[in-house]
Formats: sequence, structure tokens, C-alpha cells
Amino acid sequence: MRRTRRTAPSRSLPRWAAAAAALVWLVTLASAPSHGAPSRPEAPRTYTNPVSAGAVDTFPDPAMIRGKDGLWYAYGTQNPVMQSKGEDGERMLPVLRSADMVTWEYAGEVFTPENKPAWHEGSRLWAPEVRYARGLYHLYYSVPGRNTVGLATSATPTGPWTDRGAVLPTPSGCPAGNIDQAQFTDTDGTPYLYWGSYDTICVAKLNADLSRTEGEVTQVARGRRVEGGFVVRRDDFYYLFYSDAGCCDGAYSGYQVKVGRSTSPTGPFTDDEGTGLMALTSKAGVVVGANGNRWIGPGHNSLQTDLAGQDWLVYHGIPAESPDLAPASNGTLKLTRRPMLIDRLDWIDGWPVVRAGAGPSDGPTAAPVTSWAAGGTFNDGGLSGWHAEGEAASGWSAATDPDARGHAVHTPGASGAGAAYLVAEGRAPADLRAEADLRVTAAGGAAGLTVAYRDPGNRVVAWLDRARGALVTDVRVGGRSRGEQVTALPSGFSWNTWNNVSVELRGTRLTAEVTGDRLRDPVATQSRVLPAAAVRKGAVGAAARGAGAAADNVGAAALYRPVTKRVALDPPGRLLREYSDEFSAATVPGTGSASRWRWVRGPAAGVTMSGGSLSWPTQDAELHLGTNTASVLLRDAPKGDFTVETKMRFAPGQAAQQAGLVLYENDDRWFKLVHSVLPLTNGDGAVLHVSEFGKEGERPTTTPPTAVANAPMFGGPPADTMWLRMAYHRDTAHGEHEVRASTSRDGVHWSVSGVWTLPVRGDPRIGLVSHNRSGATAEFDYVRTYAAP
Repeated sequence: MRRTRRTAPSRSLPRWAAAAAALVWLVTLASAPSHGAPSRPEAPRTYTNPVSAGAVDTFPDPAMIRGKDGLWYAYGTQNPVMQSKGEDGERMLPVLRSADMVTWEYAGEVFTPENKPAWHEGSRLWAPEVRYARGLYHLYYSVPGRNTVGLATSATPTGPWTDRGAVLPTPSGCPAGNIDQAQFTDTDGTPYLYWGSYDTICVAKLNADLSRTEGEVTQVARGRRVEGGFVVRRDDFYYLFYSDAGCCDGAYSGYQVKVGRSTSPTGPFTDDEGTGLMALTSKAGVVVGANGNRWIGPGHNSLQTDLAGQDWLVYHGIPAESPDLAPASNGTLKLTRRPMLIDRLDWIDGWPVVRAGAGPSDGPTAAPVTSWAAGGTFNDGGLSGWHAEGEAASGWSAATDPDARGHAVHTPGASGAGAAYLVAEGRAPADLRAEADLRVTAAGGAAGLTVAYRDPGNRVVAWLDRARGALVTDVRVGGRSRGEQVTALPSGFSWNTWNNVSVELRGTRLTAEVTGDRLRDPVATQSRVLPAAAVRKGAVGAAARGAGAAADNVGAAALYRPVTKRVALDPPGRLLREYSDEFSAATVPGTGSASRWRWVRGPAAGVTMSGGSLSWPTQDAELHLGTNTASVLLRDAPKGDFTVETKMRFAPGQAAQQAGLVLYENDDRWFKLVHSVLPLTNGDGAVLHVSEFGKEGERPTTTPPTAVANAPMFGGPPADTMWLRMAYHRDTAHGEHEVRASTSRDGVHWSVSGVWTLPVRGDPRIGLVSHNRSGATAEFDYVRTYAAP
């Protein structure tokens, strides 16, 4: 939970000059020679979150895509993104552009007041989701005022956009807020739309042109404020990323990104502890949560992959030093500041987690790989830096279009009917990730990506073979074929438009994928072991056979090195017996002169000691904002850092019943970890059992900072018998209490949640609570306090 200092990074240029330099860099890179890295500006080796700084003031719910022009584009929720430039109003679905995923410029908005569709009826527009399919960019967005999802399409990432209307029928078939949509296409070509908020996420198939849902609606996740679904496929699993708790409450936002996985795109999904996402409990599977540095409420993610094959989580976070925007729209709109963050996404033991579990980054961090070791974009309008080989070598030429800009096309002519290769200067590493955007406009043609290329008799090619309707990998060594492997493509595959083919070589293992937009929803995946003689440093390039082949954005970079171990959290240190209690005495704590416990508003009625445990019936009482009527059982905490733990048996059956641990300074300043029961929104009376980790304190952006606020985040699944831990750290450098929560259902395996903070004013005391609604009883076996490790 150590922190970095909450100060903005120093800038050697004023904002206007930095923005101008970024724009010059983008233009320079887009028009640079096509043959690879030597003539390009060097990509940054590090970056610092938020990556949207300097371009916009806030950028909630970000989605990112790599355009066919070789640049990255990001889309955000409607917000007052230009307050620092004197604007009072909002931009509708703002768009950013970047050459390196970390240096961004403003590139427009999807709608303006002049072209906003009338059917929106003035609604604000949220949570864009972008995909490329069938030659068009599909931008799905939420229309909360109409409780539905809209679609706009464009031939380029920045528009102009064509309104396609509402995607969901009325009613949608999902008992949820009809927002926070995400599109996904399965390996058989079936497109799906996921959507939902306010406690439920649903999925349904889309029609052939991706414009309307159809057929059965399936609920795939439930939980307190579950929303923001995003699905990817990896190996044999489908992963549903989502966020829960509160997204947008400034310093009291409990948002975290979590994940479940399934062997089907329609579920059932389970978290990393085996709990179904439809279970009426809180869930484990935390991908990223607050870690005690400046970033609060990280959430609402999408995903992007760099040129080395490393995945990156794209999400928003709230800066603790400035959590709220100034009131906008003449003071009527008060919003939380949520700039765009990116961080490395590691896949460890089959589960995704940000930075191996370290959480959001807050200082200089290794940047994504966005330059190739060899290859290029053809955006200079020619084939300089490339050379042609093969029987039909003379058929290559340069072409342009508004979206892809420069690209290479092949027309065999009379020069030969065999394969032709267009090879970039330089050599790529042996372990590499290579990719190309390919299309095949003639029925008998094929376009390919070649790697480990020495000559036509020594190369590996991943073909989009239209005649066979398949992804075909072909390996040749010494002029002799070492075998083809064929994977059928879906029957509706769009051959006439751009599709991305990627190849990863790690040792002798080759993995090839075909996607529309590099967003981890492959329509074909192939894995094979190559002969050792085929694996070597070589060239990268495009391949063509027959008519109609075109290639763009062809290149290779050294393959990323996966992180395979999570960051280990330190276990508790030695037991501090003088701050612990096994509840073996017959006297109720806090009632004898020798007791180290004492009561606030107590002793609570019905508290007894029996069988080595403290038995405490829940009270009809509150510890919430201005209503402070509940009893609290307290004892002093040790000086310095410590961890407090209790084992509790508690089987509540009604909404609002709760019991557990508290670190208490006063009625309006505390941290609380409880097993709680909460109603499910739109759940027909269903209730959720949750591990609720909350805090209460003054809201820092009020003047003076006296308004009391309360907010939860949600940890792993609770149980009738469970263990609760809170690890306390005093950050003396920044004057803050930091508390991390963990829960367990067996006392051995722990589900770790995020970190809440409060400015230091007094010393917290260790306590227990059992309240909110009568009718249940909590039995505490012990309270044990441990020194810092």
C-alpha cells in the first residue's frame, strides 16, 4: 500500500506547446516512410497515467481501437472535457487519437448539437464501445434518457457517423438499466451484444448487420451495481470483465474491475474462486482496484493489445487530489473527474490482473510497444523500403483509401501465377509478434502474412485463403513444405474488407489469429509446433496468391515476455496478544473495570458470551451519515501498522442486516468490513449477500470539508462462517490512513479487495458492529491483531 507523491508530473513545455508538439509528432509518424523504425520518432519508453492528460480534462468509460491507418483511437462518455480551456458545456462522445497509446490529441466528437439524432430526446450519451466489422467502424453507445443502446457507423474512426437508431427492442428483455453495452463476435461468426447496469448484465445475439439484438436474452451476471461488461476470448475461455459498486462519487467511488470466465459466450461465468456470476453474492476475481495511491475507483474497462502482443487494460480512474470537475452547464451538472488510464494486463494462471496485482500505476511505467522492429504502414504512398520476391513479384503496387490511407495491392498479370512476397527491410527477432491487415477481393485469391522469411523456399506464411474459406499456415524449409494447417473461417466472413491476421512465435510454438479489429475476439485461432529449422530471425512481409490481395500495417516486434507470478501481499506479522481477544472469558467485553474493550452506545442488548465466542444480535440501529444510533464495541489499536482479523458466524436473512469489523475514529470517520445483505435492483425482492468494505468521512471537495459521505466497495463472496481482515497502514508522507480488506471462507485462502483512504486526524480504534436490522445474530470467535510484517 505504499504511495507515490500526489503531484502532477513536471512539464518543460506549456500545455499549448506540448499539444502542438504531439500533433506534429502524429503527423510526422503517419507520413513517415513505410519500411520500419529507423526513420520514425522513437516511441516513448515510459508513460505516466493519466494518458489523456493534456488532451482532455476527463475521459470516462474509455474504449480504444487501432484504426486501419495505423493510429489508435479512443472514445469516451459525454462530459465537459474542455473545462480547462474555458468551455462550460459537454462534448458528445469525444474522440482522441494517438500514435503510441500514451500521447493523445483531441480528434472530434461523434455527435454535436447540430447533428444529434432527434430520437435521443436530449439524453446525455454514455459508455461508447467501438468495433470494426465489414468495412465499417461500429460505435455502440448508451442513451440513458431512453433506457436503450444506440449505434452509429462510419467508414473512418473519426466519422462522419451515420445514425443507425436503437439496438435494443422495448422492452429489452433484461431486468436492468439498458446501458454499458459491449459487442463480441464468437469463433463461429455469431455476433453478441452484452449490456446492463444496476445489478444485472445480459447478453443476446445480434442480427447479421450488427444493428439489432434478436432472440433469447440471457442474464450472465448479477451483483450490487454490476455494469460495464466487456468480453474477450483467450485460449478455451470467454472472459467477462465488469465493474461493481459506485463509479462516480468522487473520493467515495468504490469501483473495481472484476472478471469471470466461461466456456461459452452466454455463460455460466464463474470467478477465480468458483462462484457463479449469477450467484446472489459479491464476487472475487479482482482485476484492478484502488491500491492506496492517487487513483480512486478504477473501472469501466476495455482492452487493447500493443505490437508486441502485450495486453493493456484501458479504464478510468479518479485522481484523489482533484476528484471532482467544476459544475458545468451553468452550474447544473456536477460530475466526477475520470481521466483515461492504461496499465499492463497480465494473464497469470488463467486469470487477468493489472500489473500482477499491483494495481493502477502512478509514476513512470514501461510504455506499450508501438513501433515495429521491421515493417510499416505504407502511408508514404509508395513501396520504398520494401522489396518484392517470388514468381509474381512484379505485381505489387501502392494504393490509397480514406480509412487505411496507404496500402499495398497485388495484381498478378502476366508475371506468374505463383506466390508473391513483399518483404520489409531488416530482420525481426526469432520470438516475435507480427501482424497485417489483409483483404482478398477476388474469389480465388489469397493474402498472407509471412514471418521468419529468408526466401520463397524458407518462410512461414499465415494465409487468408478465400478459395478454401480458411486461415492456412504454411511452413517451408529448404524449399520443401513442412505441412499446412487449415482452420475454417465462418461462412459469413467478410473477405472484401480488412481483417487483421496476427502471428506469435515463442520458441517453436506458433499461434495465429484472425480478428476484425485486434480486440481479442478471434474468428479463427490456430496453434502448431514448427520444426526448429523454421524458427529463426528473418524478414516480415506480405504475401499474395492469385488476384485481389491487399495488405496494410505489416510488421513485427519482439514478442512480449509474460509475467507469470502475482505480486505477493505480505502476510500478517507476529500476534499482538495485548491487542487481541479469544473471547474465552464469561464476562461481556466492555462491562468490567479490567476490560480493554469499551462501548459506544452500549452495552448492546442481548450480547452474551458462550462457548468461547461473543454472541451479538443485530440491532435496529444505524451507523450511517447523520444517523448514529448503533452500538460499537471498541478497543485501542497498536501504534504503527497492523492487521486485525476476526472469525465470524453470521447467517442473515433480511436486507440491511450486517455484522463485522470496524476501524473507528468517531461516528463520522471509520472503515468497516462486514457481511451485509442488500436488495437486488430489479430483482423481484431478491437480496444479495456481500462482503461490504466501506468508509465514512468528510468529503474533501466541500468548503469547508465537513459534509459526511459514505461509500462501499465489494469484496469476495461471503459465507455463514467467514474470516475478515483489515490491514492498516499510516502513510506519514501524505498524512493518510490506508486500509486494505480481505475475506476468506476457510481461513486459508483470501480474497483481497481494494484500499480505502482517509486523511489522518485521529487514531483509529479496533471494533465490532452488529446492526442495521434486527433478526440475525453474529458470533465472533476472536479478534486477533498482528504487527506489520
